[in-house]
Amino acid sequence: MTYCIAIKVDEGLVFASDTRTSAGVDDVRTYNKMHTFAFPGDRVFVLMSAGNLATTQTVLTAIKRGFETDVEGPSLRNLPTMFDVAEYIGGLSQRAQKQVAGDAPSSSTSVETTFILGGQIAGEAPQLYLIYPLGNYISASPESPFLQIGEHKYGKPILDRIIRPGVRLEDAARCALVSLDSTMRSNLSVGPPVDLALVPEGQLNISHQMRLDTETPYYRQLKESWEKKLEAVFAELPRFDWETGNPVGSNHPDVGANVQAPSATIHTLGS
Repeated sequence: MTYCIAIKVDEGLVFASDTRTSAGVDDVRTYNKMHTFAFPGDRVFVLMSAGNLATTQTVLTAIKRGFETDVEGPSLRNLPTMFDVAEYIGGLSQRAQKQVAGDAPSSSTSVETTFILGGQIAGEAPQLYLIYPLGNYISASPESPFLQIGEHKYGKPILDRIIRPGVRLEDAARCALVSLDSTMRSNLSVGPPVDLALVPEGQLNISHQMRLDTETPYYRQLKESWEKKLEAVFAELPRFDWETGNPVGSNHPDVGANVQAPSATIHTLGS
């Protein structure tokens, strides 16, 4: 399984992903799900994937061939807008799925892949796109400033509570790591190492990119701090009335007032 997050705030973009592709009892594998393409001073892109690995690799090969050779046609180097790049990758994904399905027509394995594309082209604001297997896509917005693919339900609550356009870039990065950690805690199919990348607005480059394992000092400190503070906050939640020694409902005058026990109705056979 997979879990990838991309966050858009006023200060730029944050990307985070796990690396686990299988989690059997005796078969744990990892694969890089975050792919970066930087042309400093002009444009920068981050692509994250969830789905069939053969399809993903076919798309990545086509992307690299497009800008590493002199072949004419659209590529990450020459497309004028992020919208055009999203459309380009959506088309590559559709063609890759057909190719992979054609190589194994009798297989029941899904060939679909979903992508998150983010980045910035000079003259434009940073953008995030979720590219579906059909090749269509949606973009992030101030009302929905983050995108997720894969096993997203466990890590979504913290994002819903914290992420807003005005959040600092580094705080958004910490939130992404906590979101991943929460998911890994609840689902063994998502696992470390974790990849993290930050793209500040206007720099047209990746300012920080790192891989964090469970024994990486910063990641270990973040996990331990988050767990301890959660436990401390939980211990401070309001007590029930019976725990404080107050009569039930004493803190709420309307609760329990004029409540009568229901009368019993007895029926006898034949009555």
